[in-house]
Amino acid sequence: MTLDVAWADRWARLSAERIAAAKGELTELDRQIGDGDHGENLDRGFRAVVAKLDASERPEQVGDVLKLVATTLMSSVGGASGPLYGTAYLRAAKVTGLPELDPQGVVALLEGALEGISARGKAVPGEKTMVDAWQPAVDSAESAAESGASTAEVLAAAARAARAGAEATVPLVATKGRASYLGERSAGHQDPGATSTAILLEAARDAADEAR
Repeated sequence: MTLDVAWADRWARLSAERIAAAKGELTELDRQIGDGDHGENLDRGFRAVVAKLDASERPEQVGDVLKLVATTLMSSVGGASGPLYGTAYLRAAKVTGLPELDPQGVVALLEGALEGISARGKAVPGEKTMVDAWQPAVDSAESAAESGASTAEVLAAAARAARAGAEATVPLVATKGRASYLGERSAGHQDPGATSTAILLEAARDAADEAR
């Protein structure tokens, strides 16, 4: 099984649905250790993504969809998450200029996204940021692809690892971003960016499952 532009379009739309459903959860998580606007900002951004998809001609490649998501998030999402996710999708688009993705293509997409976030946010694992979900997602995707997993299985492995990574941020003390201002008080709270990462990768997995 390969993942094509229809999958990418469905991923973007399903992401919008999932972010809208989790808006309250993400806002509450961000209220505890940040500005309290992560859910609202991402919901607005992905609503704009769907509107752009509806108004645009059918993209030809997976990367075209990712680039549309990137530019829309950058222009419509406030705070740190807009530039971070925008750069993630933009870097992912550069390495997925193909009509379909195989398992290695999925790995390249995820690696590009992580590289974009790391470059933009200067974050590394363990600092209680979205990188704590993206890094294990990439690692698990690479391992799955190397073991001969299908595209859907690679995405499933990435989504599971991202969710586990997000949950593992609870005991961490933030040393990057606004949450770092709280110091030790940031421990005991799940990072909102890592949580939204898990939601988005679960949407990618579920979009692939629908295409099977």
